Amino acid sequence: MEVGNKMEVAEKTIPCSSVAGGNFEEVCPEKVIRFKPPLYKQRYQFVRDLVDRHEPKKVADLGCGDTKLLKLLKIYPCIQLLVGVDINEEKLHSNGHHLSPYLGEFVKPRDLDLTVTLYHGSVVERDSRLLGFDLITCIELIEHLNSDDLARFPEVVFGYLSPSMIVISTPNAEFNPLFPTVTLRDADHKFEWSRMEFQTWASQVANCYDYCVEFTGVGTAPAGFEHVGYCTQIGVFRKNSGKLAEPFVSQQHDQHVYKAVYTTSYPSLQQEKVLKFVLVGELLIQVERLRLRHQRMLREREKELDPKPGDMDFSQAPHLLLGEVFTEAEKARIDSSPQPFCEGEKFYIPLRRLLAYPKLHRLCVDEERMRSLIADSVCLSSDSSAVVVDLHNSWDYWPEDN
Repeated sequence: MEVGNKMEVAEKTIPCSSVAGGNFEEVCPEKVIRFKPPLYKQRYQFVRDLVDRHEPKKVADLGCGDTKLLKLLKIYPCIQLLVGVDINEEKLHSNGHHLSPYLGEFVKPRDLDLTVTLYHGSVVERDSRLLGFDLITCIELIEHLNSDDLARFPEVVFGYLSPSMIVISTPNAEFNPLFPTVTLRDADHKFEWSRMEFQTWASQVANCYDYCVEFTGVGTAPAGFEHVGYCTQIGVFRKNSGKLAEPFVSQQHDQHVYKAVYTTSYPSLQQEKVLKFVLVGELLIQVERLRLRHQRMLREREKELDPKPGDMDFSQAPHLLLGEVFTEAEKARIDSSPQPFCEGEKFYIPLRRLLAYPKLHRLCVDEERMRSLIADSVCLSSDSSAVVVDLHNSWDYWPEDN
């Protein structure tokens, strides 16, 4: 599991010093490493790739900070609950609005519900609202924990929360000599592990809590220094099958210690008012296009001295009615549905016909549900089986043919 990336090495006039007692001058020329994309984006892309592959419904980011990862994840249609936890309440307050739905997400709503919540609290505190998650991410988190919190971290995240999958990323100390620095990568880091240290810790945790773990990373070393490994090392933990840790759920339910700082819900087709809005909007568009096409066909027929059989047969070329190209399966579905028809100046489009068109078909409503949702928004036939509109409207305009 590797994320494609590029790396530049730029000349630097400041010499590099040895780190933590090791003599690294030989492998640290006067150069600065820059990653393309930036390293934090590569870490986020790694998580996004996992979401693409595994389609989790409930995802939590521990140590979510500025919520950038959550903002990237909220677009995934599979996710229905997205949670961020951080010890810095001010950051959560200042970044929560970035997770609000945009106008376009009301115009084109999601298929499934999505709730996003930010909690203020420590990742080594137990809160039952984070039980039962499919994926928990800890991106550049553990190196910020002191020794006591690091000791408590596995029993809370792996033992109590026990999600299906956990992703932990942390700096690789073996890469540090390639940077012109004599200290840790961040002033708040309590430690930075070598690959052996991280893998030993991770393997022990995985064995203790019945997980398996795979190691990888992002941020490739420059040519000639591949032996130091990735700049960021990553452990992907998967819960062994059949071990759902129900005792933790039953013994610790309704244990709320986090403070909810921000929450928002996204519009979706699961919500009846949203489904009705989308359904009626798509229906009116389809009805209008069918009506105008029918008018045009009538005008063409009037100009024919000898009308050809089939001119009024909608099943002959249903894709032309909407100016769209359909798949063979969609054409077959449309062909098998009742055709629109006229009675005097009234134009009737059967509900079954409307439901055959892709944009309405994808809403997964049956005829009865459709009827109940649109009844107060459109005119229906006496038996409620079709939408009825005037064939001609005062605003119709047809230029004279040349």
